[in-house]
Amino acid sequence: MECLLRRDLVRFGRWLSRLGFTPGTAGNLSVRLDHERLLVTPTGMSKYLMRSADMVIVDLKGRQLAGTTRVTSEIGMHLAVYEHREDVDAVIHSHPPTATAFACAGRALDEMLCQEAVMTLGVVPLAGFATTGTDEVAASLVPLLPGHDAILMANHGAVSYGKTLLDAFLKMETIEHLAQIALVAHQLGSPQVLGQSQIEQLHLAKANYRKNASVS
Repeated sequence: MECLLRRDLVRFGRWLSRLGFTPGTAGNLSVRLDHERLLVTPTGMSKYLMRSADMVIVDLKGRQLAGTTRVTSEIGMHLAVYEHREDVDAVIHSHPPTATAFACAGRALDEMLCQEAVMTLGVVPLAGFATTGTDEVAASLVPLLPGHDAILMANHGAVSYGKTLLDAFLKMETIEHLAQIALVAHQLGSPQVLGQSQIEQLHLAKANYRKNASVS
C-alpha cells in the first residue's frame, strides 16, 4: 500500500505541474498511511521531478518519522484538514493561476454561475490572509473546513481534499475551471447567477446521481 501511495504522490504531483498549478517548487500533497501517519511531499522540490523515495512520513503532530528529505513547511495546513475532517484521506495544496488571482483579489468563488458549480464543489470560500509556513494558515482554514471540500487562501492559492488523491486532484482541477468561467462571465459583463429554485433542483439531481452511482 505504501509503495502505491508513493507512486500516486509522484503521479498527481506531475499532473499538477503539467497544468501549471505548481510552478517552481510550489504546492504540496499528502495522503494517510494509517490512523497515525501521513505520507507527504518534501519541501523545496519540483512536483514534476519528485521520485517515490523523496516522500516523507510524519505523525499527526507533524513530527518527521522517516525520509531523507525534509517535510513541506506547510504541513500544518494538511494536519488541520485531517484533524477537522475525519472523512478525508488526501490533501492537495497548489496555486491554480485563475483561482489564485481570485484569492489575490479578495474574492471567493461563491456565485453559482453554472450547473457544474452546484453539482461539484458548491461555494468555494476564501480564507483570510495568513503567512505561509506559520500556524496562521491552519487557523485561517479551520472555520471553513467542516462545510466545504475546497478553500481559496487569500493572496496564496487553494487547498482541496477528499477520500483519495484522485478525488482531491479532481476538486483542484474543478476550482480552476470554475474560476475561469467566473472570470470570463464577468468580462463579458452579463453573468447570470442561478436562482434559488434552480439550485434546489440541482441539489436534488446531485442526490439522485449519488444514489444511482452507489447502487451501480
